[in-house]
Amino acid sequence: MRTDCLILGGGLIGCAVALRLRQRGLSVVVVDRGPPGGEASGAAAGILAPRAEAESTGPFFDLALRSLSLHPGFALELRDLTGLDVAYRSDGTLLLAFDETEEEALATRHTWLRKAGHASEWLPASHVRALEPALAPCRAGVRLPDDHQVDAQLLVRAVITAAAQAGVGFRTADARRLLSDGTRVSGADLDGEIFRALEVVVAGGSWSSLIDGVGLPPRAVQPVRGQMLELETRPPPFRHVVFADGGYAVPRLDGRVLVGSTVERVGWKKEVTSDGLRCLTGRASRICPALGEARVLRSWAGFRPATSDGLPYLGPSPLAGLSLATGHYRNGVLLAPVTADLLSATVTGAPPLVELAPFSPQRQG
Repeated sequence: MRTDCLILGGGLIGCAVALRLRQRGLSVVVVDRGPPGGEASGAAAGILAPRAEAESTGPFFDLALRSLSLHPGFALELRDLTGLDVAYRSDGTLLLAFDETEEEALATRHTWLRKAGHASEWLPASHVRALEPALAPCRAGVRLPDDHQVDAQLLVRAVITAAAQAGVGFRTADARRLLSDGTRVSGADLDGEIFRALEVVVAGGSWSSLIDGVGLPPRAVQPVRGQMLELETRPPPFRHVVFADGGYAVPRLDGRVLVGSTVERVGWKKEVTSDGLRCLTGRASRICPALGEARVLRSWAGFRPATSDGLPYLGPSPLAGLSLATGHYRNGVLLAPVTADLLSATVTGAPPLVELAPFSPQRQG
């Protein structure tokens, strides 16, 4: 078998890169050990909130903001290509402080965001109550109107559908190792079958550094388990994405509320635990007391691909023909559009849209 570009990893990142490469005229095959979008991508909450989580400005923050700006157009493009709506919502996010320490941290975030030129609205407790009456009483809040959300499962489905309709091939197999002569990649061993390719993109999430020949240390990308809970309410109790109590609650238009997420370095254990559920149900009630009576629809766990320095690996590796798009940690959904554009440019020899040095697979860290 042979193709122009072989993409190892069928999550949102891999499929978005595949779509862009196919649109540039390359033949593309996506390989994954399971169904496309079956791991971290489909388990995500879909929060598009770089301002809510960043600690300072810098290359990563700039990359996240650039990708956020691409999401509205990406959603429209996918709807035009597939007829599927990814439920992009621009209601904004709310950050709540329940005690004095949290209020001080919130004030610090509000101050640096304002100084950096970003919209950040300080809300006294009474204003939070007026804005979202169902939320628990708090000391203060910050509203970030330019941080939004998307339904990650719908987004993954739309990207996979768009890629397939564009002619991207999909293959279920385990990528055992890359094929190369020591200077240039020539394909991969897929369950013992040799698959040739002019270019290879590794987008395998937490499994990326386990592929023989990628050139990353074995623990360069590690799994971090996140457990999630989905509740059902009628009608939706609030409209903003809410960050509070060390996590978040994400309302959907149909009344579902996603509550997340644990952050656990437990290796490859993907199960949902009683401790995890206790943490999430307690958080739900602390954010919105009415959620304590909500029906539990489901719970799940997924692996976030984390790097040692917190930055993704994006762009060419030292091995010619090999590029990486992995290590996005908690920001895979947010960074999908910009990653797809960056990798499709570098793979085809076009100038990168941003400076890739901070995210280079060849960096130290």
